[in-house]
Amino acid sequence: MAPAAPFPRRLLLSLLLGVLVVAVVAAADVESSAGGGGGRRHSPRRTRYSRVFSFGDSLTDTGNAAILPATAGGPFTRPPYGMTFYHHPTGRASDGRLVIDFLVKALGLPEPTPYLAGKTAADFRRGVNFAVGGATALDPAFLKSRGMTSSVPVSLSNETRWFQDVLQLLGASAHEKHTIAASSIFYFGEIGFNDYSFALSAGNGTVDVAASLVPDIIAVIRSAVTAVIAAGARTVVVAGMIPIGCEPEMLALFPGGAGNYYDPASGCITRFNDLAELHNRELQRALHELRRAHPGATAVRYADLYGPVAAAVASPKEYGFGSSPLAACCGSGGEPYNFNANFTGFCATQGSTVCADGPSSSVSWDGIHYTEATNKLVARAILTRP
Repeated sequence: MAPAAPFPRRLLLSLLLGVLVVAVVAAADVESSAGGGGGRRHSPRRTRYSRVFSFGDSLTDTGNAAILPATAGGPFTRPPYGMTFYHHPTGRASDGRLVIDFLVKALGLPEPTPYLAGKTAADFRRGVNFAVGGATALDPAFLKSRGMTSSVPVSLSNETRWFQDVLQLLGASAHEKHTIAASSIFYFGEIGFNDYSFALSAGNGTVDVAASLVPDIIAVIRSAVTAVIAAGARTVVVAGMIPIGCEPEMLALFPGGAGNYYDPASGCITRFNDLAELHNRELQRALHELRRAHPGATAVRYADLYGPVAAAVASPKEYGFGSSPLAACCGSGGEPYNFNANFTGFCATQGSTVCADGPSSSVSWDGIHYTEATNKLVARAILTRP
């Protein structure tokens, strides 16, 4: 790759300052709009963005999986999902709002329409969420070639093609399409967890197969980000991997080993978190290369999901959580993770219950997805990180 052309230092500082100012203003808004702290409530401030386009899996999906035939009618479409904020199921895999909900609210933007819920340009003009619960980063055919089967026929490449279709619907000319992309903020939520989960299961808990997917997954994410930049995107936020080894699902499916199997500080599975950290290092490297390839044209920012969640698990009381940060709030499985390895009694199925002290005391909602309280913590970290 040829070296990037020199970029004026003053303009670079101006761009960075602009992104930071938006983040700081938005951070104040996310606190007030969520009703935290008991202080004054303020209306979200308008920013230079007109809409959000978001991508990802169930951590970002606000309704697509509830419509997709392969996943429609799943547990997340039944109570107690949605109990905390919406007071009814909304297709979100949580008791309440997701990270994307807090980000959109803080930035004063319209709530994006789930892609599968829209049909016309009017449905999509205020933003679109392409994320689908169960989606993988890699195409199902690629996974199948590696001996893994995805139950959800949607990958990140599908979502980026959906975006191109929407852009075609919204803009009659190349200039109009570019203007729409330039005035939008693009959020790539976590993607790849499902791929790694399939690989870990195929490898009976060994990380070799999963780690071999890292270059391919990062390449797919990079390709998707490159595609939206080519469409005219000027502000792109890309989320990293969550701490895989702290998921109650993983802890229940792959119990105890010798030596340093569990991290003594958190109780998480060390080698699974090492895999997540490897993913995040490679992702940050790829985003750095994209910034070098597009100096001044686009702000490409990494959003750390791993850090806030890992910190909450290691020091739950410091972040307002209860004493069992590795246990699912909703489910049935008892101590220590409240998650059955055979998936019986999963949240919203017969025999499941909600934790007595409520979701706000828990990091994990159903053993796979986070509570609204955790999502709020992560969103605040994203918005305030310089």
